[in-house]
Amino acid sequence: MKLTAEEQAALDAARADTFTTRRPTVDSIEARLFVPTPCLDHGFIRVIDYMGNDAAIVQAARVSYGKGTKSVRGDRGLIRYLMRHRHTTPLEMCELKLHVKLPIFIARQWIRHRTANVNEYSARYSVLDAEFYMPRPQDLAVQATNNRQGRGDVLSPAQAQAVLALLKRDAIGAFDSYNALMDQHQLARELARIGLPLSAYTQWYWKIDLHNLLHFLSLRMDRHAQYEIRVYADAIGQVVADWVPLAWEAFCDYRLGGAFLSKQALAVVRRRLAGEDVVQQDSGLSDREWHELLAVLKT
Repeated sequence: MKLTAEEQAALDAARADTFTTRRPTVDSIEARLFVPTPCLDHGFIRVIDYMGNDAAIVQAARVSYGKGTKSVRGDRGLIRYLMRHRHTTPLEMCELKLHVKLPIFIARQWIRHRTANVNEYSARYSVLDAEFYMPRPQDLAVQATNNRQGRGDVLSPAQAQAVLALLKRDAIGAFDSYNALMDQHQLARELARIGLPLSAYTQWYWKIDLHNLLHFLSLRMDRHAQYEIRVYADAIGQVVADWVPLAWEAFCDYRLGGAFLSKQALAVVRRRLAGEDVVQQDSGLSDREWHELLAVLKT
C-alpha cells in the first residue's frame, strides 16, 4: 500500500493534533489513531475515533457512577458472564469508527451488515484512482464442488498467470475507457463510472457499536468466509484486541473458539457421554449437520 505525499501529509497533520478530555482513553488505540493497516494490495483500515473501553461495558452493566468494579479480575468475570449468556446491550456502549479502503466486490458483502453507519466515497463527485485488486497467485482456485460459494483446488502456476493476465487486461481497459469518457467526451462522472470493474477500490467511513462489530467478526473471521474479507476482519480483530482486551478474550473463548449445538446435536453428545455408540441414522441430524458436529467434536 503506497500513500501519496498529500495523503501522508494529511495523516501527519491528523496525528499532530492532541486534545484534552475527561472521557476514558485507551493508550494502545490512541497509538493506532490515523495509522493505516495495509489490507490486500491497495487497501487499508485505520482508526478514526472510538468511544468506551472494557470498564465502560462493566459500568453500563451495573449502571454505576464509577469506572467499573475495583479490580480487573472483577471486570473480567462480569464481561465473561455477559458474553457467555449473550447479554449484549452493555457492549453497545462502546463504538469504533474506521476509515476503510476496499475493493467494490468486498464492499458489496460488507454492506450486508446493516448495523453500522456508513458514508462512502462518491464517484459522482470525485474521480476514482486507477487502482484495482489483483489476487495473489496462491489465492486463485477453481469453484468448489461441494460449496456453491467457495473455492476448491488452487490453480497451477501457469493457469494462475493466465487468469491474472485476463483480470489485469480487463481492469486496465475499463479504467482507460473511464478516463476517455471524461477527458475526451466530457461525460458526467456519474455516468463514466458505470463500466468500472468490481475490483476497483472504494473508501468509506464505517462506525459501529461493539456488539454488532463482534457479530460481524464472528462471521467474517470464520474460515468459511471469503479470503479477501477475512483479511479486513483479521485486521479489525487486532484493533479490537487492543481496544477492549477483556471483551476480546471472552469473545474468542465463547464465540470464535466456541460452538453452538442444536437440540439434536446436544442429545447426541449426551448419549455419547453416557457410553452409547450413536450413528447418524439414529441422531435426527442431516448428513451435513452430522459431519459438522463430528468436525466440532474432533477439533
